[in-house]
Amino acid sequence: MQEISQYLSIAAYFALIISWVVFLGVFVVNRRPAAAPDAKRMPQSFGGIALQAVAVAVVWIFYRTPFLSPLFEGQFALNIVLDSAAMLLMIGSIWFARSAVKELGKQFALQARLIEGHELITTGVYGIVRHPIYTAFFAMMLATGLVMCHWIALLAGAFIFLLGTRIRTASEDRLLSDAFGAEFAAWKKKVPGLVPFAKW
Repeated sequence: MQEISQYLSIAAYFALIISWVVFLGVFVVNRRPAAAPDAKRMPQSFGGIALQAVAVAVVWIFYRTPFLSPLFEGQFALNIVLDSAAMLLMIGSIWFARSAVKELGKQFALQARLIEGHELITTGVYGIVRHPIYTAFFAMMLATGLVMCHWIALLAGAFIFLLGTRIRTASEDRLLSDAFGAEFAAWKKKVPGLVPFAKW
């Protein structure tokens, strides 16, 4: 059991590196200039972006010692489950991010904004959560924490990320509510913000 756990930890680490490259590549490859100028934007959403970036940095910087040691010392079966869960999170994150960017098309942007002729996207992964890109980023951050960082850093990173995400989702929800009114309200009532099948 210990040997299996050690090999899986190494496999999960290399899978994590590859997954981050592919995950970030989704945004680079699919990034395209907007076909229409901005109609409205929320500059304060950059504060949320900064907090999300800090959260991801925390789980990368505060790694466990010795490197790739188990999250829970001596609990080999549990660590096999956690490393396996981390790899499933990686796969799910890439699929979620790719699907979300594809659904958004020309409306995808780093900053909270509306463009002329903006449409409310409620199909695909937007029928599962309202902010699937943040869901995907959060899952990637959790996967990173499960594979390599100290549990305290994982908790701290999760808290900081959720705080930053709250700032960003509040900005985006406000923009969409102003633009789409009752249509947005109905979608918000039906579809959770970040976590599938949850309230938020």
